[in-house]
Amino acid sequence: MRHRVHTFKVGRSSAHRRAMLANMVSSLFTNGQIQTTLVKAKEARRFAEKLITIGKKGDLHRRRIAVAKLRDKDAVKLLFDEIAPSYEGRNGGYTRILKLGVRRGDATEMCLLQLVEKAEVKEEKAGKKETAKKAPKSKKAEAKLEEVAAETVKAEEAKAEELKPEVKAEEAEAKAMEAPKAE
Repeated sequence: MRHRVHTFKVGRSSAHRRAMLANMVSSLFTNGQIQTTLVKAKEARRFAEKLITIGKKGDLHRRRIAVAKLRDKDAVKLLFDEIAPSYEGRNGGYTRILKLGVRRGDATEMCLLQLVEKAEVKEEKAGKKETAKKAPKSKKAEAKLEEVAAETVKAEEAKAEELKPEVKAEEAEAKAMEAPKAE
């Protein structure tokens, strides 16, 4: 009996399936998101979340298991050093799937598979009682806006400093023009 035995086939041989999933998840870890079909994304999500859980353990044995499954040492290093530690307080749900619509050529449903951002994880750790907000994106946007605003203020101050001698010269000329009229 095959009770609860999940098999992802999609018309490929087992070796091709494993290689495809390893490549997809490796790209997911290096880029943070990938665009693929919905069926492949659902299976890549299962594979990625298992690897992140393995990465949270962090010992040498788990690292060797991850290298055997993922086949990309750089992606495994990234997984163990940056990705898995950022999800330390989270039990699953490390990825999300955003549907994009159908592909024009064959009407296959496309989606975006991406890692849940680290700021959201930190916010969940801080207060689980608070309602879930999508504020991390806006916080990042606000931080970028503040940086840009600070840069523009600095640029305007620099321009003002450059123009001060010219402004003083113009003011002196204006006073000189008014002085003869006063006499």
